[in-house]
Amino acid sequence: MTTAPPATAAPSPDLPASGASRLLHPDPTVRRLARITLLNTVGSGLSLSVGVLFFTRFLGLSAGRLGFALTAAGLCGVLASVPAGRAADRWGSRPVLVALVALTGLGTAGYTLVDGYPAFVALACLVAAADRGSAAVRNALYAEVLPADKRVAGRAYLRVVTNVGLCLGTGVGAIALQVDSRAGYLTAILADAASYLAVAVLFQRLRVPGWSGVASGAVPGTASGAERAVEVGAAGGKRRNPALRDGPFLVVTALSSVLALQFAMLEVGVPLWIVQQTDAPRITVAGTLIVNTVLVIAFQVRATRGTEHPAAAARACGRSGLILAASCLVIGLAHGTPAALAAVVVLVGVALQAVGEVLGQAGTWALSYDLAGERAHGAYQGVFNAGMSAALMIGPAVVSTAVIGHGLVGWAALGALLAGAGLAMGPAVRWARRRGAVPA
Repeated sequence: MTTAPPATAAPSPDLPASGASRLLHPDPTVRRLARITLLNTVGSGLSLSVGVLFFTRFLGLSAGRLGFALTAAGLCGVLASVPAGRAADRWGSRPVLVALVALTGLGTAGYTLVDGYPAFVALACLVAAADRGSAAVRNALYAEVLPADKRVAGRAYLRVVTNVGLCLGTGVGAIALQVDSRAGYLTAILADAASYLAVAVLFQRLRVPGWSGVASGAVPGTASGAERAVEVGAAGGKRRNPALRDGPFLVVTALSSVLALQFAMLEVGVPLWIVQQTDAPRITVAGTLIVNTVLVIAFQVRATRGTEHPAAAARACGRSGLILAASCLVIGLAHGTPAALAAVVVLVGVALQAVGEVLGQAGTWALSYDLAGERAHGAYQGVFNAGMSAALMIGPAVVSTAVIGHGLVGWAALGALLAGAGLAMGPAVRWARRRGAVPA
């Protein structure tokens, strides 16, 4: 990392080696963040499981109209990330995050009252903008409350908690799906809205060095969160976004966005491939999600080890790209094989994808912080999150176009794209080193 940890740094966020304490993080700040994350993602899992059916069956939206609304909302999410990050630098990550999370909760509750398509589109855009903006600000908050050399491992732990929360929320949402009533769907959506509002309260209570008047958590030799905000605020009207003028960081963001196509590959490409291009049983689709979730939970924290230096993080991205390319080839081989063998081949390919995913996430997280150093984390995380949001928005169209109808050639092309993005991280980091953005 670019900055040495303070003398009063929190305990290491690596998981303990034995005992029931494996499930609890040793750092109290990460534990508090984990509780917040769990509450938030259980609510999100609830809403995700029922949202599409509620919008189409009870609001009367056609698939085409819903798709347009969600695309427009995705674009708003991309556009909101950068200004949200700048706002965090100007006014502080915690107050901005609290406001955005609360707005997301109120907007989510609004789905139960919306009447008419234009109102639905406007509300979907508002919720997406607040949600994606809060994601950027939340990553900046992690930079303020966690020591520099513990951020990536801390985020890995929180990602494990995210997967657990989404699984729990989806499981509860299955009850609403089984009941299949308007009241059940409304209850699930309102529970998600309530979780956002509760999370906003918990973030408000989170102690952030510099903003609570205590700078003991600040890194020696750097400005506290409050001091940085004063500096950014004083120059806000005169200085352009520093992240948008940082060439190496923009390249890393673009390459990370390409690697993020793997999520569309798993959520869209693989299910369509299984159903339309293989003889594997349809239940294999659920099996792929289970395999991915279990492996991410098991290995995400471990994957962060060895990514402490930017060059090591870049190598992790390179390995990720190659493994993702291999997973594409394996999944493509399922076409034309017997049903049972096709299912096994696809599951092996998804297992490789999960390995590439945890390595890629660890590497790109590290670089998003390393290349920003201790400078304007809100601005840098805002730009980085905008790239991720763009990948999530266009990913389904890119992946489905590449693999459906093109067979193994399409999968090979997607794999080559992912491998190229991962391997290009090394030159990008060396460029940053030449410019002095990261330590030699």
